[in-house]
Amino acid sequence: MAVYVALFVLIAGGAGVLTATAETPEIGFENPDFEVSQGDTIEVDGEEYVVAEIAEVEEGGGGGHGGGGASTSIVATIEREMTVEQSEAWANDSTVEVGDREWRVAISGEDPSEFTLVEVLDRQAILENDPQADNETVERDDGEYVVVTEDGESTLVPAGEYFPAPEERSYATGDAFEYGGNTVTVDDVTAEQAVVVWEATETESIEIEQHSRVTVGETEFIAHFSDASTMQLSSDIEGYEAQVSQIDQFQQYNSGLTRVLVLAVLSSLLLLGAAFIPSRY
Repeated sequence: MAVYVALFVLIAGGAGVLTATAETPEIGFENPDFEVSQGDTIEVDGEEYVVAEIAEVEEGGGGGHGGGGASTSIVATIEREMTVEQSEAWANDSTVEVGDREWRVAISGEDPSEFTLVEVLDRQAILENDPQADNETVERDDGEYVVVTEDGESTLVPAGEYFPAPEERSYATGDAFEYGGNTVTVDDVTAEQAVVVWEATETESIEIEQHSRVTVGETEFIAHFSDASTMQLSSDIEGYEAQVSQIDQFQQYNSGLTRVLVLAVLSSLLLLGAAFIPSRY
């Protein structure tokens, strides 16, 4: 009995030593494509990206009594400025605001090559700013009039004579002008609408998490944070998968050794217990 107990103790000791001294393999890249910190730039497929932020964020964990604690992970954000073409279509007879004024879009003809912006007069503001005119026009059988009072005498002035002629601006295909803070170009004019185009700058943001696959430009990378402020990007996908397989294999071996340790200890205790059971013979 003592021999068997000693054998199980020896097995348990060996398994325990192997479990305690084994070093867990970790993901790491010896020669990553990029190793950067916040504020650094990287160039991928001819495009330049800026590492805008590398920060620890809380995730998971329930709040309140009995809730689990929140864990933290590292997330990086890279950004690039990109130029995109934007467009806007103005329907015939619609109203647009150009240069802080409203204009009516006027397109004539079945096959036009230009359109005209006709100023939309603020008649009410003009009347209110004229102390000699009533604030409302009046309708008569022969048309619309403005009542103007001078020296106590009221006169009906035809609205077409009283109000100034609206300003008109004509633009043909290819012409450029200022609109909404941008220089726009007339791209196309049809009987139904006029289309203007311009270039604008947009920011593209990409969030990267630990050991995630991310496509930057047309290249796929694996991300690894060696610490809370340094990110590595590697295009060696096969090398990363080999490391993952090695870690999985280690965990399987370590789990097996742990089971051997537990079984050996239990077997030793069982044998010791059996040795002290009094014999019936």
